[in-house]
Amino acid sequence: MYIEYIFDLSITFGVKMQLTLFTDYSLRTLMYLATHRDRLCTSREISECYGISQNHLVKIVHNLSQLGYIKSVKGKGGGICLSKKPNDINLRALIIELEPNLALVECFDAESNTCKIVAECKLKRVLRDALKAFLDALGTCTLADLVIKPKLFYR
Repeated sequence: MYIEYIFDLSITFGVKMQLTLFTDYSLRTLMYLATHRDRLCTSREISECYGISQNHLVKIVHNLSQLGYIKSVKGKGGGICLSKKPNDINLRALIIELEPNLALVECFDAESNTCKIVAECKLKRVLRDALKAFLDALGTCTLADLVIKPKLFYR
């Protein structure tokens, strides 16, 4: 499943960028936890806030825990919280860990590439440069840049 992030460029150029729902929900979970750093949160409250299936969110929380971004406190009064400071979570590194495939075209993967013009094709270089620019832009941001006012979660 994919969710479309439509940037302002879409108005002018019709440009769309897609990240998986898993990445989107992971980012939203981390944003929620960064905004509520003063307490433990539950996957249930996050799923209710965003309207995300709690079963799906449990998988996301497990993955983020495995990657070392969040920690879980078991038992009564338990919950989840960030295991790192928001300004220590770089978006470039995070997206690279979360996205299953950033290969924009077949020829980005030498093992599965069957394109017959790859040796002379100039498209690969242009798309590689575009992907690099995208990742470089993400590299200038941290989770701290995404923190919003807690009241916005309760509209």
